[in-house]
Amino acid sequence: MTTAVPPGPVTLSQLTRGSLPRWAPWAVVGGCLAVALLLGLLLGFTPLAMFMVAGVLNLIILPVVSWQVEGTRRARDRLATVTVTLAFALAMLPLLSLLVTVVENGSARFDGTFLSSDMVGVVGEGGGALHAIIGTLLITAAAAVISVPVGIMCAVYLVEYGKGRLARAVTVLVDVMTGIPSIVAGLFAFAFFSIFFGPSVRFGIGGAVALSVLMVPIVIRSVEEMLKLVPNELREASYALGVPKWLTIIRVVLRTAAAGIATGVTLSISRVIGETAPLLIIVGATTRVNYDLFDGRMASLPVFTYSSYSIPGARPEFGVDRAWAAALTLFIIVMLLNLIARFISRIFSLPNSR
Repeated sequence: MTTAVPPGPVTLSQLTRGSLPRWAPWAVVGGCLAVALLLGLLLGFTPLAMFMVAGVLNLIILPVVSWQVEGTRRARDRLATVTVTLAFALAMLPLLSLLVTVVENGSARFDGTFLSSDMVGVVGEGGGALHAIIGTLLITAAAAVISVPVGIMCAVYLVEYGKGRLARAVTVLVDVMTGIPSIVAGLFAFAFFSIFFGPSVRFGIGGAVALSVLMVPIVIRSVEEMLKLVPNELREASYALGVPKWLTIIRVVLRTAAAGIATGVTLSISRVIGETAPLLIIVGATTRVNYDLFDGRMASLPVFTYSSYSIPGARPEFGVDRAWAAALTLFIIVMLLNLIARFISRIFSLPNSR
């Protein structure tokens, strides 16, 4: 039995290659940005075009430099890193542009008067969105009261009890409901309440029902995924102590998944709070504050934004300013809801998971 002997000793240089210093990638990025800026000034590129030129240059130059110094393997790694970074930057650009645009255009009318007054008797300048803010909060809260218990109980059924054809049918229906257009939910609520109150029905509870149709599948899916993450060992330990299944679900399963459930519910509320079509159909619009969900039209921020922009009045600039301010208000409310979701998640999360 013979063993092949290598022709000579393997040196360290054959096993390792050189490496770029830490500042080299940043230097390449700076150089690419400088070249893109120079080309933009000479050729009249937009900032987005200059950013894309810099990204393409960085995508080519850095892997080539790395291939010359560090070898093929490290060059491929840097190519993947640059590609993922550029994809992340491209995904963030619309979000940052939206944020800057809303803040820049909405800050002109976003003041105390706008937040504390309604549109009663306002024709041109002035007015506010107090009636729309109150209407949005009341309708969304009512939708959450309807949707959250139904969604949680349906998710518990699918994870803990559901087996066979009924569970599969419910899962298919939830998937279908997830893709329902919002205007269809508004038409459903309008058709349902028209049976009892006539075709002229307009009230806030109808909008809450329409939004709940959109919220329920989101709550079911988010809660279902959270319940699936609860380890089966916790359930088995509770059963071993003689605890019945329903109490195990309440005291163990839901308690363990409470942080994720709270986050999912809050995000589902953020998802439907900006819907316009259902509220425009079943709730309508008004210029004054209405606290009664069961009587009369109610204002909402999405409908107020739409009406202010589409029907600005005799002086269009005032209506457009109110529309941007309402959009900024809605953006702030959604941001606060997300912060509340994170706070609730920290409160309900287990000590060892913080």
